Amino acid sequence: MSEAAPFERHPIGLSIRNGSKVYPGTQALKSVDFDLRMGAVNVLVGENGAGKSTLMKIIAGVEQLNSGSIELNGQAITFADKSDAAKHGIGIVFQELNLFPNLTVAENIFVGHEKTIGGIHIDGHAQTAAAQALMKRLEQNIDADTPLGNLRIGQQQIVEIAKALAGDARILILDEPTSALSAAEVEVLFRVIGDLKRQGVGIVYISHRLEELIRIGDYITVLRDGVITGSRSMQGVDIPWIVANMIGSASKEFPKTVEHALGTEIFRVEDICLPSPAGGYAVDHMSLSVREGEIVGLYGLMGAGRSELLECIMAQHPNSSGRLFIAGRPLKEKSVAGRIHRGLALIPEDRKRDGLVQIMSIRENLTMSSLYDFTRAFHLNLKAEAAKAAEFVKRMAIKIASLEHPVSSLSGGNQQKVVIGKALMTKPKILLMDEPSRGIDIGAKAEIFRTMRRLAGEGLGILFVTSDLEEVLALSDRILVMANGRLTGQFPAGANAADVISAATPNLNRVETQ
Repeated sequence: MSEAAPFERHPIGLSIRNGSKVYPGTQALKSVDFDLRMGAVNVLVGENGAGKSTLMKIIAGVEQLNSGSIELNGQAITFADKSDAAKHGIGIVFQELNLFPNLTVAENIFVGHEKTIGGIHIDGHAQTAAAQALMKRLEQNIDADTPLGNLRIGQQQIVEIAKALAGDARILILDEPTSALSAAEVEVLFRVIGDLKRQGVGIVYISHRLEELIRIGDYITVLRDGVITGSRSMQGVDIPWIVANMIGSASKEFPKTVEHALGTEIFRVEDICLPSPAGGYAVDHMSLSVREGEIVGLYGLMGAGRSELLECIMAQHPNSSGRLFIAGRPLKEKSVAGRIHRGLALIPEDRKRDGLVQIMSIRENLTMSSLYDFTRAFHLNLKAEAAKAAEFVKRMAIKIASLEHPVSSLSGGNQQKVVIGKALMTKPKILLMDEPSRGIDIGAKAEIFRTMRRLAGEGLGILFVTSDLEEVLALSDRILVMANGRLTGQFPAGANAADVISAATPNLNRVETQ
């Protein structure tokens, strides 16, 4: 089949030309040209922060372009909001569920566009019947009158998809739709997608699971740092092509490894297991080690179990099992405070929710985990606390006007430095970092990475989680890869990007041969 054939078979339903979107401190999209083809699956791929979700929110009317234009069926159009886009036949299933647990399945499916009698009274019977038909179409044995909160998360995801289908969308956007689905539910979703394609519906499919994209995609668009770096028919697309367009040939300006001798093993975990609510294990018999002065990068795609592993290490899951050792000594403490006292510190993925108290001052946030050091009998030595906080502000190069200003007044990068400073104040032996560069600009990233290198040079062991392939390749002394809760690959510094991606998608070869 020629390259032109699929383009002729799938006409352009929506297009964006020279589209740009700017948020305070960052440009999410830069002069994007995007074509959405009807009767086809248009897959969108890129690393976290590449601009995928922003582009989809613009198509769905949730956000508006700062510059550029949108055409729908050849006519220029501007969507005022999500409901305006829905009136034009555009539906979206967000990555985060947008449902009401206290309402029934039927009420959730039709919320905002209820079926009525005479435009006055809600027709509950008609809604239940239509919702039951959608459940049958999605091959789910779910009673439409069941309260949504009684369903497990995978079933709730199915209801979210049914909600989009109920609007008779001609363009359907699916943002990580399979993240909470079982293998059987994924197969059902793919059958529904096949039916929608035959009906001429244009589907945009976002996923980190490359095996899914290659299996169901007709066209592929790759985003990197808000710019489209590749767009073509899926025919002939392979992993090296995707990787090359995701990370590019020119490296970002990350600090290069400063050579220093690695010490002895400082940290080891053996057979860490965490049961999953959906069955099986979220963390499946994970073992790893870190040496003094070593930066170990833990790479994996969404749902691989990386964050859950760090949470198990920090005693945040009482039902987890396994053995931990610091400097060869067993770690038996069962509390977060006990593990901090033994030398563990965690930089959480969500700094605003888990790392900082936004209404408290910069000083109070920095010293929060080490107040014992400034306590004499029943009194807090405020002078010593302030002096230590000022020392760490200087050490971490945090840009502040006053220690007493609320931490919420700082930029994202400076907030992240506060979180790191707070952890370092506990004098850790091993630093766990979950997506340390998320949500900060490139300059702040470089400063954070320089700090990581300096700390490693001082002998600190660092285990950091990232879904940014170039970060893990540039910063790690050793790379570990997780998929489906298990360790699936281990590579030295300077590993090949395609090898790392392949380890993160262990089912890829099986899917490609179908």
